[in-house]
Amino acid sequence: MKKTILVTGSTDGIGLETAKMLFSNGHHVLLHGRNSAKLEKAKKTLESLPGEGSVDSYVSDLSQMKNVEMLTKTILEQHAQLDVLINNAGVFGTSNPITEDGLDVRFVVNTIAPYLITKRLLPLLGTSGRVINLSSAAQFPVDPNALTGKKNLSSDVAYAQSKLALTMWSCSMGQSLKDHGPAIIAVNPKSLLGSKMVKQAYGVDGSDLRIGADILVRAALSEEFADATGKYFDNDIGQFTSPHPDAWNTQKCKEIIDIIEMILTKNY
Repeated sequence: MKKTILVTGSTDGIGLETAKMLFSNGHHVLLHGRNSAKLEKAKKTLESLPGEGSVDSYVSDLSQMKNVEMLTKTILEQHAQLDVLINNAGVFGTSNPITEDGLDVRFVVNTIAPYLITKRLLPLLGTSGRVINLSSAAQFPVDPNALTGKKNLSSDVAYAQSKLALTMWSCSMGQSLKDHGPAIIAVNPKSLLGSKMVKQAYGVDGSDLRIGADILVRAALSEEFADATGKYFDNDIGQFTSPHPDAWNTQKCKEIIDIIEMILTKNY
C-alpha cells in the first residue's frame, strides 16, 4: 500500500538515502530541506529513479519556529493523511550556534523543531501512523540552562544533550499517547555513518549511509516496529534496548517537555 511519508532533512545524507528507498518502493515522499536549490536537486534525483513513487518538496529552516509553523500548516492544508513522519534533520556544529531567539541551534533543530512538527501533525497521523525520531548513541544528561539558551556548550556536548532530550520526549509522548495517537519511536540509525555531520565532527568517511536508511525504512513500515511506541532501537546492536536512564525517568522527562512547551509559548 502506498504511504505518504515526510522525511525532514532529506536533501542529503541519511535523509536522502531514506527518501530514495521509500520512493523506489512506491511511496509518496515529502522531501524537506532548508536550501531550495538542494531540495530541487534531491527531487530530481528521486524522480529519475525507477519505481512507482511520487514526491513533493517543502523548503523550511527548522532553526526558526515560525518557519516550522508555516511548514506544518502547509502540509496540513495539502494532505488529508500522513502515514509516517521521520524527524531526520539535525545539526552538530555551526559557526553561529545561537539563533535569533537566543537559543542553541542544536537544541532547536534536534529537539524542539521535531517536537513541534510532531505535535502539529498529530491530526494527520491519527492512531495508525508512526513518528520515527533520529536519536543517537551519543546521549548526555540535559542541562536545562543549555536547553533554554542560558549556557553555551561545545558542539559534541550540545549534540549529545539534544539527542537525549529528543529521546526523552519521544519515549514519554509515545507512552502517553499509546492507543490514542501514532507510534513514536526513537532510533539510533548506527554510529559513524558516512554523513556530512560525521565527517565534520570526527573527520572520518564513515560507513555506508544505506545502513541507516534501511533501519529507518524498517522502522517506518515493518511489523517489527508496529507496537514499539515509546521504545528506543539501537542499530549499533540491532535491537530494542534501554536508552540513557533519564529517558525512562518520568519526572525528568516531564521537566524537559515542560521546558520545551515554555520555550514555544514564550518565543513563538
